[in-house]
Amino acid sequence: MSIPTIKTSDQLADVRYEIRGTLSRRAHELERQGYEIIHLNIGNPGRFGFRTPETMRLAMIENLHQSEAYCHQKGVFPAREAVVMQQQDRGVMGVTVDDVMMGNGVSELIDLCLRAMLNPGDEVLIPSPDYPLWTAAVVLNGGTAVHYPCPESAGFEPDLEGIKELITDRTRAIVVINPNNPTGAVYSRETLEAIAELAHQHQLMVFSDEIYDQILYDDADFIPMATLVQDTVCATFSGLSKVYRACGYRVGWVAFSGERRGAEDYLIAVELLASLRLCSNVPGQWAVQTALGGHQSIRGLTDPGGRLHESRRLTIEAVEKSPYLSMVQPDGALYAFPSINLEEVDDHRFALDLLEQKHVLLVPGSSFHFPGTNHFRMTILPDHDMLSDALSRIDSLLADYAS
Repeated sequence: MSIPTIKTSDQLADVRYEIRGTLSRRAHELERQGYEIIHLNIGNPGRFGFRTPETMRLAMIENLHQSEAYCHQKGVFPAREAVVMQQQDRGVMGVTVDDVMMGNGVSELIDLCLRAMLNPGDEVLIPSPDYPLWTAAVVLNGGTAVHYPCPESAGFEPDLEGIKELITDRTRAIVVINPNNPTGAVYSRETLEAIAELAHQHQLMVFSDEIYDQILYDDADFIPMATLVQDTVCATFSGLSKVYRACGYRVGWVAFSGERRGAEDYLIAVELLASLRLCSNVPGQWAVQTALGGHQSIRGLTDPGGRLHESRRLTIEAVEKSPYLSMVQPDGALYAFPSINLEEVDDHRFALDLLEQKHVLLVPGSSFHFPGTNHFRMTILPDHDMLSDALSRIDSLLADYAS
């Protein structure tokens, strides 16, 4: 009797997610064999000892008795109201609770918002390098991902002329990831204003991924995109995962602002898709009001002397000392995006060698739809000793390559 072959969807041909891909699976195999692996592949604060603020845990516990039934498809009212208040505090006016939707993390909401918009062949402008979920979600929903350049020589800020050249009559939206994952770039007001103007001129929807909005270092200044987008629709995405170290709660939100006349059918379509999944995780939503309205403990981690600030400093200093590495300093987020200063480097081969020989797991730079094969992304979440050890192992392998 023949064994049936289960074929995969053709849509997956252009989908990559090496953050939890082949290398990650190999790392788990090595761990089962008894090896200790340093995981630099994913920004998962809880894995490195960062705790969700206690007040958020208590808010969930106190409201568990209200969490056993489905809630409204857009989310519980206090959570959405807290997002509205945050938007207003940032200068985004005209947003109501009806303009906010809660999701099972930002990832689900990205998928819903793109699915409600795209028809086959529609184009979405996405930064290069990108967070690969954005490209995957466009492709899986029948669209075409068009990557606009964010050159390293410009500090990974978007190339505005490059964006203009890519806009066609099929372009529907532009994605902004700020602070940026994977590079840590924090975009200037001038850059964001220019993108907002391009979106207005070409009637593009703006998807602004701001999940790292308060993870900033030194003098970096975060500008909410929704404060600049007035003449078209802006969808702002954020959540509890990073700033509030609550990845496992799976709580994200999207807030729609800007000129929403003419977008009524689209917004109804997003709500329809949200209704099909009934609602997002209810217990975690009860932590949102406490998180957004309380003490912002992330500042104790990102200010000088804080653990994230010091991990970033350690990474910058290690790269500066290395004869094999260089890097644009990250101004925000939880990552570094170094480049390898050796000829003919294959970033996937390097990442595999590093895992097999030095037991460090990171992500090849080309996995983020970035040209070339000499970059990699690493998280700066580990404590001082673990991060220092990992950086030493990276340099040791590169010394072997050089010799």
